[in-house]
This record gives sequence, C-alpha cells and structure tokens, in this order.
Amino acid sequence: MDTEQAVRDRYSAAAGQREVELCCPVDYDAKYLKVIPQEVIDRDYGCGDPSKWVRTGETVLDLGSGGGKICFIASQVVGAAGKVVGVDMNDTMLELARQSQAKVASAIGFENIHFFKGKIQDLAVDRDVVDAYLVEHPVTCEADLQRLESFIAEMRNERPMIADDSVDVVVSNCVLNLVDPLEKEQLFDEIFRVIRPGGRAVISDIVCDQPVPMEMQRDAKLWSGCISGAFEEHEFIDAFVRAGFHGVEMPVLQRDPWQTVEGIEFRSATVIAYKGHFEDDRAIESDAVIYRGPYQHVIDDHGNCFDRGVRIPIASATLDRLMQPPYVEDFIGLKAEVGETDASATAPATQPKRSIKMNVIGDDCCGTEGCC
Repeated sequence: MDTEQAVRDRYSAAAGQREVELCCPVDYDAKYLKVIPQEVIDRDYGCGDPSKWVRTGETVLDLGSGGGKICFIASQVVGAAGKVVGVDMNDTMLELARQSQAKVASAIGFENIHFFKGKIQDLAVDRDVVDAYLVEHPVTCEADLQRLESFIAEMRNERPMIADDSVDVVVSNCVLNLVDPLEKEQLFDEIFRVIRPGGRAVISDIVCDQPVPMEMQRDAKLWSGCISGAFEEHEFIDAFVRAGFHGVEMPVLQRDPWQTVEGIEFRSATVIAYKGHFEDDRAIESDAVIYRGPYQHVIDDHGNCFDRGVRIPIASATLDRLMQPPYVEDFIGLKAEVGETDASATAPATQPKRSIKMNVIGDDCCGTEGCC
C-alpha cells in the first residue's frame, strides 16, 4: 500500500467536503475562532489543541497544517512579534489555508504566517520550489533526473526550507501517525533538528493501547483515517527520547477511546518534549539540587538519580536545565558562589579547594529580611 497516496487522496476529498469520520472532537478557545473562516473550521481534522502550549513572541512550526486552523490560532497567541510557519503536502488543503490567510490577517491587524508545501518528515525541501524547477526543467531522461537530484541536494544543504535550530516550538495535530512507518524515525529527527536548544515540541496525535496488526496497517481507509498508523502509548514517548529530546511528558490522554477497532482502543494524546543545551559530563559539579518529592527518587533522561530531600552535586549546565520546564517545580536549585579558599562540600575531591556559598534559586520566602 502507498500510504502517502492514500493520505493525499483522502484529505484532498476531505478539503472539499467535510468528512465526519476524520473528526475527533476537540474544544478550542472560542475567542481565537472568531476570525477564522468557517470553511477552515469545518475542515479541521485534529485530535487535540497543541496551541495551548504556545507563548507570545515565539516562532511556531505546525506540521501537517492542513487548512490552517492551528496556524491561525497560534498566530493570535504569538502576536505581531511572533511568527508561524505551516507545512503541508496536500495542494487542496494548502489552497484553503492560503486563501484564508489574508482574511485572518485583516481581522487581527497583522500578518505573521507563511505556508510551505513540503513533507513533514523532510523539512529541508520546499516542494513549491521543486515544482517550479520542474516546469522549467522537465525530467525526460536519466541525465535530467540527476540534475533534479543535484538541485534538491543543493537546496537541502544550502537553503533548507526550515533551517536548523530555527523554531521555538513545533506543534502538530493528528498528523504524525499518517507518515509511513519507514520514515517515522526520520520524522522525529527532523523535528529535533529544527528546534532551537531550549525549545520544545508539542504534538497531539492518536495513540493505541496495543500493537496494530499488519493487516490493519495495510488497510488504506484505516491508515488514512488516523487509526492503523497510530503509535502505542509508550512508543509515542520513546520516539521523542530516541530523537534526543528530554523531559518528555504526556499532559493529556483522552479518558474514553475515540474509536475501538478489533479490540484495540484508539484515543487522543498530547506529548511535550524539550530540546536541551549541550551538557558536558566532565564539567565541575560546583552547584547542587534537591529533589522535592513526592517520590522516593527519580532518574532523568541523562541517567542522573535524585533522592528525595538529598542535596546532589551537579554541573551548572544541569542546574540550568532543571530550573526550566518541565522540571523547575520539582527541584530546589542551589547555585554556588565560588571564592578563593577552603574546601567545598559539593566540589569533587579532585578539584582545587575553594569556598562555595550556596544560593537558593526560587522559593525566597523571607525576602531580604532573613528567615522568619
């Protein structure tokens, strides 16, 4: 089965006429819907609302932007200082989004959205540019094909559609499951590539409670209907970890199944995953952190173990990470002020002796007047 063609055919038809089977009910903030054309709202086939985790001034990338609904919501959230980019491979959906773009911009008073034609598992190649190239240079022989391949390779390396480390947050709404299984690893690698260090991915998609049999995966209707390409719940999270993300969490998991097919439950989930800065394992552990609880101990994605209530020496880069979401509410940070003499209780024995004063980060309950 050609999964890509099955998806393209199904969603091209759904762009022209609303298809109820593709709808997983979602409640969006009504104030953002007022400026969005009704035809866009009617052809929204999402299963969550990742725009809830978007902030003012950010650069947002929406994978599989379809008719543009999430982009139009995010545009209002990030404001005139922010930027929103939508990527979709379906010409009919892109036409709907682009036709609606000016209407939304006029209603909100600014324009901050750009829609690209591209594959979400290959964010370096602008397919509109490829289409334009093919008009001028049609492929009629193997030599023409080589020139096309060279053109695409040059674009990928020198002027990618979405550059490395260029996006604050990647969002997607019920699209990742539609990507061919052989390309899903590349998909998550691409998401990681384009996010800036310190940025995050917020992905709503369909998950299932057990593996999907191969015969269901070969069913074009089930695949294009966001069913047979669904991730198992744990696999959805593991895919982000394998790509290099940390702090992966699932803040939303639909209580009741959206659909049950052959005894397999399919429901909507939203995952948030963070891209960190480089942490040198050889760095001096001059700072410290205390895990607040409630669990006896926890282990992070770097293999660091934190016991409840115990001061743990860590490097500055690790402290910086733990003082950011999603960890900041769980830890008390102790930042060192390094002096010139005496030994430090937190510095490794192999390091030069020095005096270190520990300053608590956050929770300054007594202000500047001392303890109560």
